[in-house]
Amino acid sequence: MLVLRNFFAACAALLLIASCSLPRGAALQSEVLNESSAENPTFQVVAVTRANMPAIASWPQTGLGNEYGWPSTSTGANSNVINTGDKVDIVIWDGQENSLLTNASEKSTVLPKVEVGPDGSIFLPYVNEVYIRGLTPFAARSRVQEKLIQIAPSAQVQLSLTQGRVNSVELVGGVAQPGAYQMPSRNYKVLGLIADGGGISPTMRNPRVRLIRGSATYEISASKLLESGARNTLLRPGDTIVVEQGDQSFTALGASGREDLIYFPKDDLTAMEAISLMGGLSDNRANPKGVLVLREYNVKHLRSDGSAPRMQQVVFSFDLTSADGLFAAKKFQINPGDSVLATESPLSSTQTVFNLVGSVFGLTRQITTVAN
Repeated sequence: MLVLRNFFAACAALLLIASCSLPRGAALQSEVLNESSAENPTFQVVAVTRANMPAIASWPQTGLGNEYGWPSTSTGANSNVINTGDKVDIVIWDGQENSLLTNASEKSTVLPKVEVGPDGSIFLPYVNEVYIRGLTPFAARSRVQEKLIQIAPSAQVQLSLTQGRVNSVELVGGVAQPGAYQMPSRNYKVLGLIADGGGISPTMRNPRVRLIRGSATYEISASKLLESGARNTLLRPGDTIVVEQGDQSFTALGASGREDLIYFPKDDLTAMEAISLMGGLSDNRANPKGVLVLREYNVKHLRSDGSAPRMQQVVFSFDLTSADGLFAAKKFQINPGDSVLATESPLSSTQTVFNLVGSVFGLTRQITTVAN
């Protein structure tokens, strides 16, 4: 009996210690939110409901990094313009006797691959320099023929253009055939270039399209680009289009099926969808009344009138045991860089204690049987 009394005393001590400091995989909701009731809290707590969702939705978006815009589309011409570095093939027809441009046996003269110089002009025999940069091939042909009238009034000119690199655009990454593409016309658009490159790889996660134009950079998701023809912007010579995988993500923490850095599979992600990507809430551990979204705002966005957060760090709280909380979670947008925390249920620690007690009493019965 002395052995049993000592054993019970030891077990009671172990249970007391265990109940005070049981290890847990996630924080309790109260542990995170208690500071909000302090005299000088360091973060703001917002309980998200259907009533305040419209106001929260109007708050500034976070986590976008560089907030690139996207140029609107415009209409170009169906023919290209001649630029420095282009080459033109000129055929001059002249049936006059003793023509300066042709001989008796041949009524035409070919001037192949005449390059447009840095000053935008080409050299023609007996005429000297002819400025054609910025003209369409049709307009350049007319100008060349006008210059030839003084030496060959009956001459006819044929002109064809071979574009140089200045009249090309670059397509980089994310397509089957990246590279430099000559602009077939001034009406060449972004989606046309991507299609010529073989289209965006179907294996890319939430692909994004970036337009680099001189010193300016624009960016849009591929899904939004495809949504509206108004976003299918006109390309300019020298543009670079980069197609790359989206890197927007949020952090999943706590009593969920997955603790990880999770990338956005699409542009817009709700809190309910984020919980799904996290593997849902753990049945035995999670507190459905304590799903938290942690977010940090830029100081310049802070307001005290409710039109924006009043503190830089904000914790949004969701109660998923109510219809109101569920519908609010379906509308609430997760921003890149957010942390989604599924807090631990207070009952999970109690359950652990009960399990320990049950194990002890089971062991006690075994020892009692042995002692008897």
